[in-house]
Amino acid sequence: MNGPSLALRQRSLGDPSAEFPLFPPLTRGCPATSTDSLAYPLEITYDYAKVDRRLFAQEPGPDLARWSPLLPPLEAPTLGEGGTPLVEFGEVYVKDESRNPTWSHKDRLNRVAISAAVACGAPGVVVASSGNHGASAAAYAARAGLRAIVLASADSPLAVQAFVRAYGAKVVSVPVEARWPLLREVVDRLGYHPVSNQTVTHTGHPFGPEGYKTIAYELFLQLGEVPAAVFTPTGYAELLYGVWKGFVELRLLGLADRMPRMFSCETAAGGPHARALATGVPAAIVELGPTDAYGIAGTVGGHRGVVAVRDSGGEAVLVTDDELRRAQRDLARQGMWQELSGAAGVAGYRRLRRDFDGPVVCVATSSGFKDAGVGSERYPVVENPSLESLTA
Repeated sequence: MNGPSLALRQRSLGDPSAEFPLFPPLTRGCPATSTDSLAYPLEITYDYAKVDRRLFAQEPGPDLARWSPLLPPLEAPTLGEGGTPLVEFGEVYVKDESRNPTWSHKDRLNRVAISAAVACGAPGVVVASSGNHGASAAAYAARAGLRAIVLASADSPLAVQAFVRAYGAKVVSVPVEARWPLLREVVDRLGYHPVSNQTVTHTGHPFGPEGYKTIAYELFLQLGEVPAAVFTPTGYAELLYGVWKGFVELRLLGLADRMPRMFSCETAAGGPHARALATGVPAAIVELGPTDAYGIAGTVGGHRGVVAVRDSGGEAVLVTDDELRRAQRDLARQGMWQELSGAAGVAGYRRLRRDFDGPVVCVATSSGFKDAGVGSERYPVVENPSLESLTA
């Protein structure tokens, strides 16, 4: 039933008539539609007529290979990604992606992107990341027997840098503005496969976001229906777009009769997707103010987020650090400790305060262990503990 990949080719989001062979992955955006000031991402098309609908009769569980017909070829071995729980949280559901192998949603992307590196015969992978993406890429590269170079920003959390190094990756802390030029040099001179962005507006790896479609598949099976709305933490919007595309495919296959509204939840310190949607442009670049939500803090947006929000009838929501902290605290008190950025879906839903005709899902993306400063605080020792001191 699962069978081989039914992926056919790459297609531009700037012009759907612009199509390219499936390999090699076009990691610098669409060559036919991109300009010096705007780069369009690519997506993967499939032979949907050959998809066996019994694919969606299975229980959701770990290993994305269960969805292999609707993914690019999976050449990298699994670490057991996917199959994450859907937890009731007040009036919404939380899809807890912190339960993945490296404790974030990025494992779904990297199972697919690292597979592309294996298929291309690359000697290694290179990624510019200050957190989840770097750790996940390093883990999947190690599992696949590939070398990994991670270009981290100089102010990324030390605990996260140690996490990445544990997988054997070469981690180099560099100024933020130096990461992408150095990444391109590693690609051009060493032949490493890039699994992060290289373009002026975000395009990233064309295969990677396909892994996020599996969140939509799982939600459909876990809920027994399509949710009315999905709120996702949004940095470069690969997650947002991937979840949206998964629901598009469910309708295309005749399994779903409606679509959810998609809500991008960005830090109010930046918000390039909110800017693009508000001004009607394909993608935007903004200045970034101070924020502790480093996982979704960026100046550069991409066209994927615009497509998902616009075509679904959703909205862009900007949330403050204080709103993120309240959502993070409340999630933790229900047993789900999330990174500050990972709580953006819940914070976005609370800010919007909208009634929906059906279930609402907030995606929570990453473990609270990933936050800056975690583990650095010291707590006093009670020298003469007693029951009274415990209950005071």
